[in-house]
Amino acid sequence: MAVHLRLTRTGRHKRPLYRVVAADSRKPRDGRFLEILGIFDPLKPAGLPELKQERVLRWLHQGAQPTVTVKTLLRRSGLWKQFETEKTAKKKEA
Repeated sequence: MAVHLRLTRTGRHKRPLYRVVAADSRKPRDGRFLEILGIFDPLKPAGLPELKQERVLRWLHQGAQPTVTVKTLLRRSGLWKQFETEKTAKKKEA
């Protein structure tokens, strides 16, 4: 089962709110998911997602692939850089 970190849309008409979720890649966008990892409100001025950092990092270390949009959100929040440094440190140990 290939796991992707992606956005599912919730919210009202013309008032989008997105959940960052870990989901099986074969499931539809707003279908079943494995875990909710955070919330992203694109209408907020800051534009930063509220994420469960330790859970996101755990999924990334287990091989979950983020979509392009989620990867951008992870870069904005600084989690992607943290993941990359942990990944390179782990490679150097081995």
